[in-house]
Amino acid sequence: MSNPSRKLVLLSACLSVAFCNCHKYEQASEVSAEPANIVAKIDDYIITKHELEQRLMQELRPDPYEQANQTEPVDTETVLLKIMAERAMIIEARKNGLVEDEMIKNSIRRFRERRLVSMLLQKQVQSKVVVTESEIKQKLKDDPTLDQTRARVLLEQEKTLPLLEEYYSQLLEKFNLQKVKANFSDATSIHQRLLLRPKQPRSQSWILTSQVRNELTQEEKNIVLATYEGGEISLKDWFDTLMEMAPPRRPRDLGTPAGVERLLDITVRMPIMVAESKLMGLDKDEDLISKVRELEDRRLLAKVQQEKTNNIKDPTEEQIVAYFNKHKEVFAKPESLEIDQIWCKEYQAAKKAKDELNAGKDFESVKQSYSLDTKAEPFNTYPGGEGIFWNDLWHGEPNDIIGPIKGFYQNEIKWRIVKILQKKPSKPIEYSSDINSNVKRNMMSEKREKVLAKYRTELLEKYPYKIYTARIKNIDPLNIP
Repeated sequence: MSNPSRKLVLLSACLSVAFCNCHKYEQASEVSAEPANIVAKIDDYIITKHELEQRLMQELRPDPYEQANQTEPVDTETVLLKIMAERAMIIEARKNGLVEDEMIKNSIRRFRERRLVSMLLQKQVQSKVVVTESEIKQKLKDDPTLDQTRARVLLEQEKTLPLLEEYYSQLLEKFNLQKVKANFSDATSIHQRLLLRPKQPRSQSWILTSQVRNELTQEEKNIVLATYEGGEISLKDWFDTLMEMAPPRRPRDLGTPAGVERLLDITVRMPIMVAESKLMGLDKDEDLISKVRELEDRRLLAKVQQEKTNNIKDPTEEQIVAYFNKHKEVFAKPESLEIDQIWCKEYQAAKKAKDELNAGKDFESVKQSYSLDTKAEPFNTYPGGEGIFWNDLWHGEPNDIIGPIKGFYQNEIKWRIVKILQKKPSKPIEYSSDINSNVKRNMMSEKREKVLAKYRTELLEKYPYKIYTARIKNIDPLNIP
């Protein structure tokens, strides 16, 4: 369990090839017009120092789903190249039209619409809700079980609802919403067909999203159920609203025109308010545009990775057993330590804590004086939870107090003093059907990484990029004060 991750070795080897392709990679000059926080560029994407530092921390943190855990520091250039390669994958995905994928488009559309509506309501409704101190006092008097925060929240909710309904009624009138009731019967029959007569057998008793996507004809999707100034509500929009509901909460009367209309009343709220938010120019908000682009990039990257690895074949039973026999140490019951620890704000505080312990002061009292988490209890830890810091801990013996050493504290790396309470070595295990899935998962993960690493290398050869090498030399997430 303490050997370096084979995945990182493979990634480093593949990306180093791309790094040496000088006809595609420009080692940017020390003097650059780019802001000092930019460490690399590819096409219209920039990578900042902060983003690189965050990714380095992400790569350092152990993956609880990986059997072989990373025990060596990550290489800054390798991680930066991986970021660049992922941007190249997104660029290629856009070039190949994946942004038009229906699932991606719907996901992005829903995200954008929800953000727009939230911005609109904050501006037009919630900003007008005022709760006074006297109202809070009266609420607390009426219900002594409430605290002040809860009382304020309840009052805000009570005042928001009527304002929201009044505002929405004004929007319905403004946009002249008209329901096309003549098409309600089509909606009922199509709903019943998907519910009761699916084209593909299903075990569920409800309509699946894939049915809406695949079993409706384009003509059916375009059936208009309502119109408003500048837009219309289609049967596809109506079904999208239904699919967002948890099956137990879906209406039971959608086989009737009245049921269709009630769901339509829910469906129209979003597009009407989105239309108003656009009239107000809220869709031009730079933060919104940035967040939509970020989500789109994540969806495209996931789609590309899925498509590139879809055809990887599952290993046979013989291959699984052979892999296990070759990597027995990976699947052994891991070594473990029971530890108690004192998390410190900085190295100097950790050093002072250790000095006091060396002078004979009680561990618990020192913890109360110095620890960032004075309520922390002793616990069992494993290589999978400690990553690159495991070896520092494993060198200790029961009753040893070691440190200052580093460790993962919440989302940061901090200094700590650790008391070793118990130490249990690794126990090898023999192959059995119980660990078949774990072995298979490791094998498939390595196969996927190999395919993706090859593709990343190909794209870094295809798309020119710049790296400001002088700006990444001193980036080290382990270098903490």
